[in-house]
Amino acid sequence: MYQHAGAAIERRTDHESLRIEPWGPHAVRVRAAADTIDTALTWALDLPPREAEEARVLVREDGTARLVNGHITVEADADGRLRFLRTAGEGERTAGEGEGRELLAEKPPYPICPGPRVHAPRGDGTYAAEQIFQAYEGERLHGLGQQLHGRLDNKGCVIDLVQRNTAVTIPFLHSSRGYGLLWNNPAMGRVELGADATRWVAEQTRQIDYWIVAGDTPAEILAAYADATGHPPLLPDWATGFWQSKLRYRTQDELLAVAREHHRRGLPMSVIVCDFFHWTRMGDWSFDPEDWPDPAAMIKELDSLGVRLIVSVWPNLEADSANYDALRTSGGLVRDSQGGLLRQPWPARSDGEQYVPMAYYDATHPGARRLLWEQLRANYADLGVVAFWLDACEPDLSPELARRAVYGAGPGPQVGNAFAHLHARAVAEGLRESGDDRPLSLIRAAWAGSQRYGAALWSGDIPATFDSLATQIRAGLNVAMSGIPWWHTDIGGFMGGHPDDPAYRELLVRWFQYGTFSPVMRLHGDREPNQPFSTSMSGGPNEVWSYGEEAYPILRDHLLLRERLRPYLHDLAETAHRTGAPPMRPLFFDFPDDETAWDVDDQYLLGPDLLVAPVTELGARARTVHLPRGARWTDTATGAEHEGGTTLSVAAPLERIPVFVRAGSPLARTRVY
Repeated sequence: MYQHAGAAIERRTDHESLRIEPWGPHAVRVRAAADTIDTALTWALDLPPREAEEARVLVREDGTARLVNGHITVEADADGRLRFLRTAGEGERTAGEGEGRELLAEKPPYPICPGPRVHAPRGDGTYAAEQIFQAYEGERLHGLGQQLHGRLDNKGCVIDLVQRNTAVTIPFLHSSRGYGLLWNNPAMGRVELGADATRWVAEQTRQIDYWIVAGDTPAEILAAYADATGHPPLLPDWATGFWQSKLRYRTQDELLAVAREHHRRGLPMSVIVCDFFHWTRMGDWSFDPEDWPDPAAMIKELDSLGVRLIVSVWPNLEADSANYDALRTSGGLVRDSQGGLLRQPWPARSDGEQYVPMAYYDATHPGARRLLWEQLRANYADLGVVAFWLDACEPDLSPELARRAVYGAGPGPQVGNAFAHLHARAVAEGLRESGDDRPLSLIRAAWAGSQRYGAALWSGDIPATFDSLATQIRAGLNVAMSGIPWWHTDIGGFMGGHPDDPAYRELLVRWFQYGTFSPVMRLHGDREPNQPFSTSMSGGPNEVWSYGEEAYPILRDHLLLRERLRPYLHDLAETAHRTGAPPMRPLFFDFPDDETAWDVDDQYLLGPDLLVAPVTELGARARTVHLPRGARWTDTATGAEHEGGTTLSVAAPLERIPVFVRAGSPLARTRVY
């Protein structure tokens, strides 16, 4: 039943075509279809695989087969069921002769079903597909992008594979059993991480496609994932500094006044952000001349202050906007499966602040991506704008409209999760063509491989509460284990928070401290008193001097601390570019042999040498900290040194959070607290 196909194994039956092949060192790719496998559907695996170990294939007369590629071995039985094993080495053999430890195995959905894969015809040439695997007691599962269930371990969760504001689908899973698995399919669906089975579901697709790698450590697994889906570019040096933002600076004078005040006070600032509705019509992708009369002069002054400008870009277009006709003529607008163009109402300045139906540019259409970049270059980049804020790029559609969308690459249920990924690609490729080999885009959604396009993901429009802050810590660590190194939150949360409220001021301080030790440090939010959503809206004050006399010196000190940390962050950026290692990561990333480290979900490492323990409770002035086994740790506030493998209570006055430096690290010479 199985046949050699170069270094691959293929199997064809009346019901399925199956292909298993080496895909980089210690990794294999599995594709299956009810009819013919479409090899043109590459998605996140569109890079040629790195040279693998010399793969060995054995096709047996009993209808079974084996493929060995470095550390991973695939055993295929006569029914097409696959088992993935850690290739047996010295001292690794199990009771099965020559057989290594099982990493993962496919599982039929019910006893009389012949195989673990389901291809249910939809009647339109596509299928509803399911892939079922065994579940394992004690397995911990990380990654899958950004979810708001408040957990680091995803085991036991059902996670929708749908892009939403605050929920980001990146279908890569890291297992404590020593493997990583990429569900290489941008279809809407879900993954069920149950006690009895793991089930991946695609609502509408043409084939099943997944990639699995074996690794001895989380770092090895993420490095292999970066090799397979793309390494992040080097982070621009300016991006490690402080980013100032709010909803929103409405005019050129207002934005410049904030930058000038930062400079007058001697407060570091690397970036200031120009938020939405700085345009005349949605889809113009240019400054409105009434509120921004001389953007070139503005950017020149910002540059003299050491500040870069980032501007907001939305995918929506009004019918009378500058780029609507060109995109419609070229087929670069998203269509509606019920007929015509897909439209959703948004406020329009040109129509007296009324909501009007707006179309969407199609990021899956190469011509539309090209037109977008040409406009961004001419209207922004040529003036000195260094990067773009790709907001609302899920795209921000109601669930019903998201399923009615028809993109150039296919129907929304089949390809919709890749929109933001391809949107970031448009900007990254344009920046590279313009000579910028360190592209970076602030983006609200991402998919597998988005790191290669310089995606700086943030967690969207989250609440301004301590519970929300605690949730972000876990969410960010799962993003890190999904291969995205540059993740962060709106410091202070996005929705609400009054600058004069003492309780909110404490939250802002604690969040600012967390942000100081985040890969990107950006203050943003829609502060009270809030205004109705419109093209003229603006939130309350959101500058570091907005939060009272007690908070200001703490925030100022943390801005200066961030400056001292920047050389370290630049080193982490180089490592992320080279190996895929995320700067912010769970304790187990560097200390996988410390069993307790796998359970700690409210601390993290910033690189190998800084251990950070945020404070996420109102009024808390101490917290418990676990120091990973395998190193000695120095308390940056007291200078006391502690042996790893211990858990202790650490003081956390409002002025600081617990931070420890690995003993012997060069960072020990940098003053933290």
